[in-house]
Amino acid sequence: MPWLSRTRLRTAGAVLAAALIGGALAAPAARAEPPAGPLTDLVNPFIGSRHDGNTYPGAAVPFGMVQLSPDTGHTTGYGYDDDHIRGFSSVHISGVGCGLGGDLPVLPTTGDITETDYAKYAASYTHDDESARPGYYRVGLKSYGGITAELTATERTGKQRYTFPATDKANVLLNTGQSLHSTVSTRVEVLDSRTIRTSITGRGFCQDTEPYTLHTLTRFDRPFTSYGTWDGDKVTAGSRDSTATGRHGAYARFDTRTDRTVEATTAISYVDAPGAARNLRAEGGRSFDRTKAAANAEWERRLGLVRAQGGDTTLRRTFYSSLYRSFLAPNIGSDVDGRYTGWDRKTHRATEDGGFTYYQNWSLWDTYRTQAQLLALLAPRESRDMALSVLRIDRESGWLPKWGYGTVETNIMTGDPVTPFLTNAYQQGLLRGHEEEAYAALKKNADGVPPADSPAVGREGNAEYLEDGFVPFLKGREHAKPGDSDFDHGASATLEYALSDAMLAQMARDLGHDADADRYAARAQNYRRIFDPSTGFFRARDGKGAFTGPADPAKSEGFHEGTSWQYQWLVPQDLPGTLALIGGKEKADQRLDSFFAYQDLLKDPEKTAREVWVNGPYDYYNADKYNPQNEPDLIAPYTYLSTGRPWKTTDVVHAALTLFTDTPSGMTGNDDLGTMSAWMVLSSIGIFPVQPGTDTWGLSTPVFDRVDLTLDRRYFPAGHFSVTAPGTSSDLRYVRSVRLGGAAREQTYLTTGDLRSGRELAFTLGTKPSGWGTGEGSAPPPVGTAGK
Repeated sequence: MPWLSRTRLRTAGAVLAAALIGGALAAPAARAEPPAGPLTDLVNPFIGSRHDGNTYPGAAVPFGMVQLSPDTGHTTGYGYDDDHIRGFSSVHISGVGCGLGGDLPVLPTTGDITETDYAKYAASYTHDDESARPGYYRVGLKSYGGITAELTATERTGKQRYTFPATDKANVLLNTGQSLHSTVSTRVEVLDSRTIRTSITGRGFCQDTEPYTLHTLTRFDRPFTSYGTWDGDKVTAGSRDSTATGRHGAYARFDTRTDRTVEATTAISYVDAPGAARNLRAEGGRSFDRTKAAANAEWERRLGLVRAQGGDTTLRRTFYSSLYRSFLAPNIGSDVDGRYTGWDRKTHRATEDGGFTYYQNWSLWDTYRTQAQLLALLAPRESRDMALSVLRIDRESGWLPKWGYGTVETNIMTGDPVTPFLTNAYQQGLLRGHEEEAYAALKKNADGVPPADSPAVGREGNAEYLEDGFVPFLKGREHAKPGDSDFDHGASATLEYALSDAMLAQMARDLGHDADADRYAARAQNYRRIFDPSTGFFRARDGKGAFTGPADPAKSEGFHEGTSWQYQWLVPQDLPGTLALIGGKEKADQRLDSFFAYQDLLKDPEKTAREVWVNGPYDYYNADKYNPQNEPDLIAPYTYLSTGRPWKTTDVVHAALTLFTDTPSGMTGNDDLGTMSAWMVLSSIGIFPVQPGTDTWGLSTPVFDRVDLTLDRRYFPAGHFSVTAPGTSSDLRYVRSVRLGGAAREQTYLTTGDLRSGRELAFTLGTKPSGWGTGEGSAPPPVGTAGK
């Protein structure tokens, strides 16, 4: 979080001395030249499928509506340590912390159908007969005489190819009644000898939500010989139409004694059955192999936007797998004809505003910190449409989203994440022609609370925040709407509101709304209202204004998924002010060293990361150390930029990067729709969004010798940007100098404008810390300052 205007180093000697102790940090090596070959060969979709990364290994295309993937009984779909597959379902969200999606699990079986619970009819498998790559998944099912299942996808369809043993009872089970969420009701219809239609209404994500409906249409490549449905335990052969509220589904049976292969294509729609049919006609006509090849080509194109040179195979596999996961969400929500279901439950068309693609699935508390910025850089056209989609939610439902799934608000997580998400889009130049529309929606959100009949909670604590300058911590207070409550996390909500106020102040100033800008800039200082001088840390305050909860900041209350130790750095809008509260740069630097266990890190970075920092993916509390597995302190390593020790940022970032590997357990906690993956990608390149909601990128030493970015010329006229760091390694990792477009640069940050005009960011590295980036004005300046 590099935002200090820093004082000039008196001399390099005194400050550098403390940094020179300790051994070489084991950052990933970057000297080996990689072999040529497709970038898709480097992607391992199984990364994160063990130890609660909660990723999925199945088939999808970038931002696709369909994610066709196996479900093994894990809460969020696939668990690498499971040994049975319950079905291949059409909807998955990468890296979420609660069950979501898993709609229409389809499983091939043989013989008579005697079980209707997919936990009981699940098929066994082993990883020895399982593989995956971008857009394709394959597994050999040991049960039912041995069946090979293959999956691929387009944007709105999923294709399955099953190779059965020779039998006259080869079945394909389409389970509508069991998903990863709660099922409300389902319907199945056998339309003809090759086609089955379903609708699935479900609800819930972590807590209850409004219901949402998915429509599917499955078309087989040849007629089935018989069919039927089931309701509960009862299987009815020949049944064509059935509606139920519990276990429910349909089956199709084939004779595979002469032709052992059965292919099926499932199209989905969040609008209606005709929408699914149109999606099927538009995207379902190719053969399985051609669809697989097209998916691979699209992934190769996306991955090819970033060309990294150097790095060993493990680093490159980890990097490109992280880049792959960064492109999995948000997801297309509109059908091929442009129709989509809005949050008002009405059908709309994405044909206004010059035409755009409507997107859905918004884990904003997570993605506003990393993934939104990466997509703005590498996928600006899609990012524009994503921002317009969020504005449509406000237009159609009356309020901006917090955590949206499909067509509903879940209200999961707290604070005001939509503001930095949209101000980032504005600052990156993605809202041209929609600036005032976005500002009006953000102003309404910042200055009020949603009405009682709105499903949104918005800034739930806004009345108290506007009156007193903080959100009170009211543990266990009842609230009428499902989801998380800001009052249960009053301290962190205050910090998140203040961050958002700063970002909105900057946008207001740019648009000429100076009075608003001054008001929001003043509110951005509300982080001071929860600073307790007696402890030197942020602390929750109760409804009467008294500090509350344990005085020990490691045991603090009122912080969402973290402690005061971790949240103290979440003031990117005013790090100079924050460091002054702590006692100045020197004391802040000492506190950072304690927070990161910096002396231990210098001796053994990987051990420190895994044994001192990391406790478990859901161990958020009772901690005084950095938690690289969760979002609240993702920007904390960059705070050293503001204490005048930029080399320490590199030391910490490179240590954190060792937590990412190319194995199933190679994720740092839940991936949260690409948030952690985007952190890995950006930190590896050496540019990171240190002030989320702005266009500011903090710098650290890259782990590759060279990275070439291909950029959209509509937003980046040069069309490319390169980052070079020749010889970067665990020994050669400290920045001696930086040049942007050939000109020396002392600042430890860039703006997106610099990326548009600079063409090349060149690092010169050495074996010891230098005075680079330590002078006055080197750190990113405060954001949204009143009167500026």
